[in-house]
Amino acid sequence: MARNIHSFPENAPLLRAVFFLFLLFPLRPISASQNDYHRALHMSILFFEGQRSGRLPPDQRVKWRRDSALHDGATSGVDLTGGYYDAGDNVKFGFPMAFTTTMLSWSIIDFGKNMGPELKYAIKAVKWGTDYLLKATAKPGVVYVQVGDAFSDHNCWERPEDMDTLRTAYKIDVSHPGSDVAGETAAALAAASIVFRSRDPRYSRLLLSRAIEVFEFADRHRGAYSSSLHHVVCPFYCDVNGYQDELLWGAAWLHKASRRREYREYILRNEVVLHAGDTINEFGWDNKHAGINVLISKEVLMGKADYFESFKQNADGFICSILPGISHPQVQYSPGGLIFKAGGSNMQHVTSLSFLLLAYSNYVSHANKVVPCGSRSASPNLLRQLAKHQVDYILGDNPVGMSYMVGYGARYPQRIHHRGSSLPSVQAHPAHIGCKAGGQYFLSPNPNPNVHVGAVVGGPNVTDAFPDSRPYFQESEPTTYINAPLVGLLAYFSAHY
Repeated sequence: MARNIHSFPENAPLLRAVFFLFLLFPLRPISASQNDYHRALHMSILFFEGQRSGRLPPDQRVKWRRDSALHDGATSGVDLTGGYYDAGDNVKFGFPMAFTTTMLSWSIIDFGKNMGPELKYAIKAVKWGTDYLLKATAKPGVVYVQVGDAFSDHNCWERPEDMDTLRTAYKIDVSHPGSDVAGETAAALAAASIVFRSRDPRYSRLLLSRAIEVFEFADRHRGAYSSSLHHVVCPFYCDVNGYQDELLWGAAWLHKASRRREYREYILRNEVVLHAGDTINEFGWDNKHAGINVLISKEVLMGKADYFESFKQNADGFICSILPGISHPQVQYSPGGLIFKAGGSNMQHVTSLSFLLLAYSNYVSHANKVVPCGSRSASPNLLRQLAKHQVDYILGDNPVGMSYMVGYGARYPQRIHHRGSSLPSVQAHPAHIGCKAGGQYFLSPNPNPNVHVGAVVGGPNVTDAFPDSRPYFQESEPTTYINAPLVGLLAYFSAHY
């Protein structure tokens, strides 16, 4: 009797996922892309130089940018210059900046060996973030979590070099806790300490010491910064998911960086209390659950930490929840095969989830294992190929033939939602451009005058349609936390394809 092509034997490997991979990607074999991953890697790291705040260094390569926000923190008597603008505006949001720094560090830890000459620039990108985070955490019991008033900033369209909006510095402290942003900051400092461990031991020790201090503060004074600073951070980077995951995330990175028994015990003691297995199909600046489980699982798969077995089970569940054909209802795939989650700026989900797919595929592969999904299993190669397809889609292998990385390929977004890119540079237009004077550039149908090379925008909708238009910020705005995981992905594929 002929078998129905849509039925799958219960004891087979994950045929359903494989079948849906080929349904989703029918135009070419997944591994047949002609993308130049090394060039894309170069561009993805260069993007961070265009997002820099503060006094730019002599080796700055993005020449249309100039010094900006040189007095940040002055009204509070602290130096908060430096760091990154998170996206297309001119505010420094500490929560996504810390997550960006964590993911850049993880990219280097796992894939730095594949970066070649780009490695030194990736390390500089991390240090630009950590230098700022060290300033923001210099006072014990205080973490500065934002510089700039988002409401006044978003009411203007002006270059960072021209900013005349409020540059108020906002902080959390003992009376106004923020375990979410403090936990992520501790994770960023701890992860970066691994990056610098052999390259700059003194700096590495400083980062780890500060990470320990900030984590202790986050854990001892528990609360959400979205409650303490609701009028400031919401609705921009409001922590909807709660602070519990950031405490586990911070502890996981401190465990990896310090190897101290206390952090292992903290993780085991708080696994259930802090909901390690919750909302497992998400990973991003607000939700760390999947990342926690994948990060910790590496030790289990190496045979070094059987006591963390439940985290591996959670990680397996995460992988199964995003595979095409059996994915969780919250994870969709576009007709062209792009991972899609509702909420805007979808590429942040694409790059973060793909990073975890690739990282976990390597951990599982080194252990000579597969991922069990019920009565089926997924091979490391399946995970790797799915991650690769997401990267190829970003670089132009998609139904509309557009690269969503600015400057890469023959066709890419021309009108990204980004103030510095869309306004004439200081060199081209030395005169000040005021808050409302920039409106004409925002509404202009012309391409941005400054090509923000390497910027990856929010991307198309669930039907693969993309409006190349500044007002459509959810689709056309780049962010640092889209690019940070992509750096690791591109490093790997540049060396293996």
